[in-house]
Amino acid sequence: MTIDLDFSTWQVVGLAIDYAIKIAAVGIIPEGRRPSSSNAWLLLILLLPFIGLPLFLLMGSPYINRRRHRIQQEANAMIEDVQSDIPDHPPGAEPGAELASIVQLNRELTGHPAVYGHNRGLYADYDDAIRRMADVIDTAKRYVHVEIYIVAWDETTDVFFQALKRATARGVEVRLLFDQIGSLKYPGFFSLGKRLDAIGVKWRHMLPLAPWRLRFRRPDLRNHRKVVVVDGDIGFIGSLNLIDRSYLVSKNVRAGRQWIDYMVELSGPIVASLEQMFAVDWYTESGETLAIRPPHDIGGRPGDTNVVQLIPSGPGYTTEPNLRMFTSLIYHAKKHLIICSPYFIPDESILEAVTTAAYRGVRVDLLVSEQADQFLVHHAQSSYYKVLLESGIHIHQFPKPFVLHSKFLIADPDDVPESSVAAFGSSNLDMRSFGLNYESTVLVSDGDLIPQLHALANNYLSVAKELTLAQWNKRSWRRRYVDNVAKLTSALQ
Repeated sequence: MTIDLDFSTWQVVGLAIDYAIKIAAVGIIPEGRRPSSSNAWLLLILLLPFIGLPLFLLMGSPYINRRRHRIQQEANAMIEDVQSDIPDHPPGAEPGAELASIVQLNRELTGHPAVYGHNRGLYADYDDAIRRMADVIDTAKRYVHVEIYIVAWDETTDVFFQALKRATARGVEVRLLFDQIGSLKYPGFFSLGKRLDAIGVKWRHMLPLAPWRLRFRRPDLRNHRKVVVVDGDIGFIGSLNLIDRSYLVSKNVRAGRQWIDYMVELSGPIVASLEQMFAVDWYTESGETLAIRPPHDIGGRPGDTNVVQLIPSGPGYTTEPNLRMFTSLIYHAKKHLIICSPYFIPDESILEAVTTAAYRGVRVDLLVSEQADQFLVHHAQSSYYKVLLESGIHIHQFPKPFVLHSKFLIADPDDVPESSVAAFGSSNLDMRSFGLNYESTVLVSDGDLIPQLHALANNYLSVAKELTLAQWNKRSWRRRYVDNVAKLTSALQ
């Protein structure tokens, strides 16, 4: 028996499927998501269900796979157990009650206490930072651990890889983690593994996509951390990727576009926290368990001791530690708040916090690039400028063609010394860093790193151009439209 379905029947079937998708979406998508994210996904699915639904199924889950969740939960339990006898902050270095509550929040969400860390240098020159890491690698006797989002072996980074080669030649164990998708598009990626094998480096991709091995996850999740640890004695953390500052892209070279970054060198007990974070990521990607040395101190110079706390974050942490910390720090500011973020795309809580700070009389200086390196990011960020400027926030644009890639926040750097605090590392103040990227941030509640970061901010401010509300109100209707469309895409988490 043959059943013929005429065109009108197919229309009814299609209409039924269309409405079924929309009705299901309205009841499913809002669960566990912010209103902005829910609304963006619903808008896409309601308007274009046959495009929106596949995208949602592919990229709609903010969670990593079960295995990675299990490993992170087990690691958190282990860290809490190992450090259970360590107080929230070093004895004799207790901060005020308000800062102490932020330290306690971070400890509750990540397991890491505030400890001492010696500031061995803040390196704001791109090439100098790479050379300094290479020099410290040349002192390694036991091991070198490197975890950096983007890695490329080029003329700029060759000094770093030659130091790794010398290290393996003298028997040092070298382990390197880099993000597969983050590094994929840059020259030399497909030969990088063979070059690392040739010099004896153990390496793994972070968050690899391998569907042929039945390994699948949301494809736009990234491990964005940037950390180097040598012998458990010295660690580096900051914003710099291991690649030439032009990122080896021809259009960047033609435009003279170069990235502005920094790295901070630390020693002391904080290095054990960096090692624990690396060990979890290395085990997740390789299956190899690393022995972690207990916190120890090789000493420092007079006046270089800081009270610092590591805040790792990412899809494995369901409580969004860096979002809660940054929100708390913004509300903590009394007189002055400096935010440097190449991608400032705030969620509702950060936007309310930073505009509230401005309304209650805090001077807020926001440092961003005049032109971001990504089209959608640039326009999504711009979509917030009007509300920020209307609240009294000072927006400073670092001149193009340079890309200000440094990331840090400082509250009350010199106005209220007893409440001065800073946070620096790999995390941007955007929705991706809060929910989708694995990030590493260091909180500084006391020490010489705060004035050094303040000096770095002042250097950036000295060359940046302040954007006024009058200037911004003159933008074209076309620019407004593109900004608003980009704003919607930024919320698709």
